[in-house]
Amino acid sequence: MLKNNSVTAPENNHSTAFYLLIGGYRSAKKGIEVYNFNADNGALDYISQSGGIENPSYLCLDSACKHVYAVSEREDGGEVHAYEFDKQTARLTLINKESVYGEAACYISIDEKQKHIFIANYKSGSISVHPIGDDRSVLPLIQQIQDYGSSADPDRQEGPHAHAVMQTPDQGFVIFTDLGTDKIRLLTYSQTETQPLSDGQDISITPGSGPRHIAFSVDNKYLYIITELTAEIFVFSYNDGNIDHIQTVSLLSEGFNGEPGGGDILLSANGLFLYATNRGDANEIAVFSVDPETGMLNFLQRCSSNGKSPRNISISPTGKHLLVANEEGNNVVVYSLDDRSGKIGDVLTNTVIEKPSCLKFVSA
Repeated sequence: MLKNNSVTAPENNHSTAFYLLIGGYRSAKKGIEVYNFNADNGALDYISQSGGIENPSYLCLDSACKHVYAVSEREDGGEVHAYEFDKQTARLTLINKESVYGEAACYISIDEKQKHIFIANYKSGSISVHPIGDDRSVLPLIQQIQDYGSSADPDRQEGPHAHAVMQTPDQGFVIFTDLGTDKIRLLTYSQTETQPLSDGQDISITPGSGPRHIAFSVDNKYLYIITELTAEIFVFSYNDGNIDHIQTVSLLSEGFNGEPGGGDILLSANGLFLYATNRGDANEIAVFSVDPETGMLNFLQRCSSNGKSPRNISISPTGKHLLVANEEGNNVVVYSLDDRSGKIGDVLTNTVIEKPSCLKFVSA
């Protein structure tokens, strides 16, 4: 049945209290998919899909998990789509969409008070800012931050390539990575201003490394950046906008001679473990323990992603499962996870899903 850009599967007997929303690189006909997640055995059961959005490569949710915002990653001009998510039917209904006035929008996040959406445009090297309406719609663009420059890799760093953007936990700044210039940019954020972002500071890292995704420690004292081109994690101390580098660790195994490709980075809910993916020729997940006093990382485990190009990882709300979206492998793999040791266990399920790139859990 097709209604309001949503396709609903036949009625399901939902056996658990969790849904999994999956974005990916796919046609507008398929769009965002919704699955039921079985916390007992890790099974994913298809429920519905919301068409009308091409390449919904990254998603974010509001604090109530009732509204979903998705980028449409297109090189001819990206869009942001706003949806209402009905937990009774597990169906997404389009509210509206707006142009981001940037190319290849690849990341989206929302501020703590649900006032603004921030979008990273990879190809055009810019950040787009959109307000959120009272009806939870996405309003037209109010500000765009354009980055400039290049770096050491002539093929991948010929110009700016914004890759991730989010509000800092102290709510005073917005941070974004620029893979093309090897910079981390910290912008002052004021939600009451017509143009909420203003000048802050730039942090340069090793030329040719390509900063990609961002994670903060649970106490907000440390910042972790994964690099795509060198597959490393840069660790920084963080205090009210002050950032200082304290450690760099590699995702590569000893003797690895292939092409690296750092992907995603994620901390466990208790903050004691960090998970990172390496794509390229590795196709692995690396696990590190986190020293809660210093924020520094110690290698713990490495395992196969059981698919090509692990682009995104997620931990289930129970803390007992780790999921990986293998974009080029066309599969989502569910592993058991020991939340006490932090180690990844057996593969529980391996589900064929077209070019998955973003996994978001929602409690039913």
